[in-house]
Amino acid sequence: MPTPPEDRELSPYTGWTRTHWERTADDLLLAVRPYASPRKGLIDLPGPRPSRSGVRSDGLEGYARTFLLAALRAAHGDDPHGHLDRYAEGLAAGTERPGGTGPEDWPRMADTRQAVVESASVALALRLTRTRLWDRLDDRVRQRAVDWLLPALAPSPVDNNWWLFGLTVAGFLQDAGIETDRAAATVERSLDRVESWYLGDGWYSDGDNRAFDHYNPWALHFYPVLHAHLAGDRNLLDRYGPRLRAQLDDHVHLFDGNGAPVPYGRSLTYRFAAAAAPWLGALTGHTPLSPGATRRLASGTLRYFLDRGATDATGLLTLGWHGPYEPVLQSYSGPGSPYWASKGFLGLLLPAGHPAWTAPEEPLPAERADTVRPLGPTGLLVQTTAADGLVRLHNHGSNHVGSGAAQDGNGEDDPGYARYAYSTRTGPTTAPDPADNHFALLRPDGTPTTRGPAIPLGTGPDRAVSAHRPLPGVRVLSATLAHGRAEVRAHLVLGAPEGTPVRQTGWATHTDGPVSQLHPVHGYRPGTAELPTGATLQGPGPTRTPALHGTTSGPEALFVALASITAEHDPAPVADLARVRITGTRTLTVTWRDGTAAELALCADPGVDRPPG
Repeated sequence: MPTPPEDRELSPYTGWTRTHWERTADDLLLAVRPYASPRKGLIDLPGPRPSRSGVRSDGLEGYARTFLLAALRAAHGDDPHGHLDRYAEGLAAGTERPGGTGPEDWPRMADTRQAVVESASVALALRLTRTRLWDRLDDRVRQRAVDWLLPALAPSPVDNNWWLFGLTVAGFLQDAGIETDRAAATVERSLDRVESWYLGDGWYSDGDNRAFDHYNPWALHFYPVLHAHLAGDRNLLDRYGPRLRAQLDDHVHLFDGNGAPVPYGRSLTYRFAAAAAPWLGALTGHTPLSPGATRRLASGTLRYFLDRGATDATGLLTLGWHGPYEPVLQSYSGPGSPYWASKGFLGLLLPAGHPAWTAPEEPLPAERADTVRPLGPTGLLVQTTAADGLVRLHNHGSNHVGSGAAQDGNGEDDPGYARYAYSTRTGPTTAPDPADNHFALLRPDGTPTTRGPAIPLGTGPDRAVSAHRPLPGVRVLSATLAHGRAEVRAHLVLGAPEGTPVRQTGWATHTDGPVSQLHPVHGYRPGTAELPTGATLQGPGPTRTPALHGTTSGPEALFVALASITAEHDPAPVADLARVRITGTRTLTVTWRDGTAAELALCADPGVDRPPG
């Protein structure tokens, strides 16, 4: 199909309109059709490997996640390619003999936990198309589908955002008038569990650990707010809508001027699912974003990935970031997993005349002004520069739910969570390459310590502070001060043996990418080394990662460096951006190039706002 013409008057930043979104949805749905089973119950997509749940679960995932896309595409009755009829046929086939071994049979939730996840996409798609699909199904098919869905109403087998899958199934059943009392109990139980993870300012932890990542917008806000909206439940919407608004006030700062979301955390292969929450804000009215800014963000993100090879030559979404890239995958990732990006098409629920489709695009925050701001209680600090639209995220408090394995220097760090900084134009590097944006003590054999869980010590308007224990008996207090494109990175090493080598690394970059700068200020030897590193999610290797080296002296050893990542042409050296004066064993004063100054004290109570929890 021919590509629709761009409209640079309506959309001066991306050129895209609603027509482009509809065409893209159709293209994605048409591309998966050759991989459907004969009666369309499973969609077995090709890929480098199956998920840990196996190929049958992966086939269900391919069906369920693209069914959600079909439901969004056809939300207003426009279904020129007959997508819904195919998924109705697949629903009948998949639920005919669940748990069987035939070419159409869906796995049961009792046997395959991943089926709980996919039940939410099936149920949400049915809810969105109830009058056009569900109400027209044969009674026997509807009963079989209900029988398959009902186990999702049980308590979640995984204690994190999975609670919201049962909520989503329950919402559909309530709408359809099926098992309403049981469904209502599931809604209440699920929301109660997730409530215990809400830490304020629009941020949830994804479980009992401090796991802050893209699951906040595309899951922890997405499901409760959308359920409240679809149910017309004003009380729920009054509770969860303002939280979404607060989340979006931060979320919008995580998008580069080129459309890229910051790649941090897990499940990055869902790519433009990051656009789901801004659309949800427009749908419900709970958003700080103007209609034009909402579409500019969403269209910019969708174009960013499609323009960089997110789909292969046959139009299938690949397992990766730009193109295929295995290090961003998890064991639960299978060939159908990338189609959770379907959530990013939530804007198609808005009618064509909605201001989000008709208002002129407006610039993103990263394009308007330099910004440094902490993100609620997370320990994350975002830093953006208008000159290049680049976004950096400094991490002093977000941990992966399994990061405790790296405590006290044992185990491996998760590169999606353990780095001190992430950006929209860089890494992270992955093993066996040296870790970028990392501070480590070096063991006698030269191997670096891991960071493990970051213990947040607080944030301020221009800073974030944390601690970690790289080795038994050794503690490191770390801080980032940010201004413009400049970063001051300070680390206080407590209790390390005299003469322990340390290493600070900077941003890993490609030769045709942004400029990475790292300059020693205090505690390091003069000069900056360059470590050869390989591929990152930005593209194949080689990359280069700057590094500083030093050794500890005394029971408290302070190390300070200046760092920068910029896409500016011929940037000034980072040493010209700030003057740092060490005023004590644990204190320093920074005078930025524009004359403003900041003081920093590295201690257990650094005089900044403590996050709760």
